[in-house]
Amino acid sequence: MTRRAVTLIRSATLSDVADYAYAATAPAEARLIFLAGSCPLDEDGATVAVGDYAGQAAKALENLRTALADAGADLEDVISTRVLVASTRQADLVTAWDVVRAGFGDHDVPSTLLGVTVLGYHDQLVEIEAVAAVLDS
Repeated sequence: MTRRAVTLIRSATLSDVADYAYAATAPAEARLIFLAGSCPLDEDGATVAVGDYAGQAAKALENLRTALADAGADLEDVISTRVLVASTRQADLVTAWDVVRAGFGDHDVPSTLLGVTVLGYHDQLVEIEAVAAVLDS
């Protein structure tokens, strides 16, 4: 069994309405991995799932998994996320969030969900930023 660096912290005094832990820690010996925003781009750099918040969230999550693997980590090593959604509609944010949240399963890391005016790539609607922590043997 792999020893994990990330410990999720749930608050007994804050509302339980949030679908994630309110905090997380990692020990001093953990190696932190700061990931660039994961975008819904294919191997050629084209934006996929144009106009589809859920589809773009799924591709961004897939690309996040790849970047984590390249750094020697996986989703269970993520200590926090920030999900950016280019929309002023809360329903669009929730659509993207539902995909991201489902992708993390039981590992409900602290997260921030933001509506933004525009993202960096043509037709881009979703981006996922993350920080991970691992214990190297």
